[in-house]
Amino acid sequence: GQNNFEPARTICRGAIRLLHAMGYAAILELPLPSGRRADIAAVGPGGEIWIVEVKSCLNDFRTDRKWEEYRAHCDRLFFAVDRDFPQEVIPSDAGLMVADGYGGAILREALAHPLAAASRKAVMLRIARVSSSRLSAISDPKIQAELF
Repeated sequence: GQNNFEPARTICRGAIRLLHAMGYAAILELPLPSGRRADIAAVGPGGEIWIVEVKSCLNDFRTDRKWEEYRAHCDRLFFAVDRDFPQEVIPSDAGLMVADGYGGAILREALAHPLAAASRKAVMLRIARVSSSRLSAISDPKIQAELF
């Protein structure tokens, strides 16, 4: 039910507020070429691309390994969790954010694995097109929001 989504939505809100305060523009649920969806994709002031995977409970982390594919689409990969999440299970090469409904903090930086130019262009184009189509769909319900 809806209660299952509430902790994840709360973590998302705080993570996006943190990213915004750091100068990053974020989009939720970005469809990737693999067919997966990144929970949060964000573009920094210098064009760096971060993906943030939101985990609301240990079982969600253990049963979902799709995040391993996300590195091919970002310069840094982070996990965002709440303060009760067992942080020791998060891979050491991934960044760690702790967030609640009001904001968040980066507890560990992610290792950088810079995208190749062609990959960066493809991800940036996807972020721009999906963001623009969603914005257009808000003002015109006849526009299909998802292009991918």
